[in-house]
Amino acid sequence: MTNREKRRDTLIGVGLAVLILGTWAGLLVVNLVFVDWAVWWPLAPLAMALQCWLYVGIFIVAHDAMHGSLSPAMPHLNGLIGGLCVAVYAGFSYRALAAAHGDHHRYPGTARDPDFYDSDPTRFWPWYWAFFRRYFGLREFALLSAVSLLMGWLLQERAVLVLPFWALPAILSSAQLFYYGTFVPHRHTAVPFADKHRTRHSTLPWHWSLLTCFHFGHHQTHHLQPAVPWWRLPAAARKVMAA
Repeated sequence: MTNREKRRDTLIGVGLAVLILGTWAGLLVVNLVFVDWAVWWPLAPLAMALQCWLYVGIFIVAHDAMHGSLSPAMPHLNGLIGGLCVAVYAGFSYRALAAAHGDHHRYPGTARDPDFYDSDPTRFWPWYWAFFRRYFGLREFALLSAVSLLMGWLLQERAVLVLPFWALPAILSSAQLFYYGTFVPHRHTAVPFADKHRTRHSTLPWHWSLLTCFHFGHHQTHHLQPAVPWWRLPAAARKVMAA
């Protein structure tokens, strides 16, 4: 990659990260503070779904940071933005997640892969539960409990909105990320994997690929070319499939 291409990818990647984070934060404030949900309650499911999707985007931004593809021209921004994203997402440690994700790429679909469930690699719920317990521990529970108490104290009579517009979208996004970004690409089926990466391509159209997991369903392409940012995965996947 040339310096010009690195600067271009950095500008786009950081710009999209700011857009995703800013929209998530702005929507959260609007939902918790300003909207009269007694009047606008029919729009609540849409607002929750959008918040969930933005949570997915926040984690995908952090994932790109772990690979250095968020900001290739200014590498220090990867850790700063990635750390902010995982902290906002669920109080995670960026270093711990980055180390685990490195193992996922080194040992995909094996017992040494922290994202893989070798005890039952065909069923969603046992694998998701093991995945959830692997990453969400006492540290994260304590941090999010403290944040929720602070938000409840600040919001007072509107504290009841913390569950549907903050906590629930985060939990649902973890299931969405897991399903489209881990389970579907890496689960065992009757069709064998194509190579040592033990993963598959998404067959979803562009718009559904974006809405489900910010194109992270193009998982074989990601494993083959981990330096490709999320917004360039569809184009990269087309080239891989055509090769």
